[in-house]
Amino acid sequence: MDLSEGASLQNAGKYIGILERLFVFVFVITGKWEAIGFLLAAKSVFRFGDLRKSKDRKLTEYILIGTLISFGISILSGIAVHWLVEKI
Repeated sequence: MDLSEGASLQNAGKYIGILERLFVFVFVITGKWEAIGFLLAAKSVFRFGDLRKSKDRKLTEYILIGTLISFGISILSGIAVHWLVEKI
């Protein structure tokens, strides 16, 4: 396996996205809203260097839109499940 600089693990983005949405969902269910903010901030810090190096505005916008949609869907799903659980 070649892990030279710039190389990426196969399907790493897919698994990161799944874990990210799972964490956000669990944080909403448990009422840990501050953890969502921390997760978003941490992701931004890690991504900032990559995006700054790429100097590709479209890529930056694509990643930002994807992150916001992903977090939004996870938050709404968590709120819906939390609401349903309270009704039962």
